[in-house]
Amino acid sequence: MNKNKRLIYISLLAAQGVVITLLERSIPFPFAFAPGAKLGLANMVTILALFTLPYKDSFKVVWMRLIISTFLGGTLSTFMYSFSGAFLSYFGMIAVRRLGPKRVSLIGVSATGGILHNVGQLIVASTIAQSFSVMLYLPVLAFTGIFSGIAVGIAANYLMEHVVTIQNFQRQEAENDRLTRAWYQANYTKEYQQLE
Repeated sequence: MNKNKRLIYISLLAAQGVVITLLERSIPFPFAFAPGAKLGLANMVTILALFTLPYKDSFKVVWMRLIISTFLGGTLSTFMYSFSGAFLSYFGMIAVRRLGPKRVSLIGVSATGGILHNVGQLIVASTIAQSFSVMLYLPVLAFTGIFSGIAVGIAANYLMEHVVTIQNFQRQEAENDRLTRAWYQANYTKEYQQLE
């Protein structure tokens, strides 16, 4: 893969993640029963990076998105919450993705990320408040995390199946990485069966 193309792709993913984060900050909380809970639409960019780039490059997408979105209207506290949630979610999704397409779907990987993002934020909140009672909010946030993770997973899955550029990057990464190859072949087989 051309190095310049890869850098442009990483930059575009990070920029899209920043735009989605800023848009999400401007809309009211969608879950009235869970104050502070959000859909986490920017996680879609993380999933696309995980399934189309090597880990070191997908990691770049995550931290670039966090830092730039913090500079464009965040505070130190929002950075701490976002950082803990994003990286716990990222490493959790890596672990679940390693189970392979025979054991878990892309939507399952995304739902895991949604739950762990909320867990990371609650850990920071309980540390700041110096009280473990904040973790009692976890069941409510876990429910919203699963719901939003499924929605984001469906959207990411749709993009991976219909956007040619994303398919090209996944195919090129599949040539170098055995796990990405397994995911790519699972998607290709599914599409092939639908055509028959």
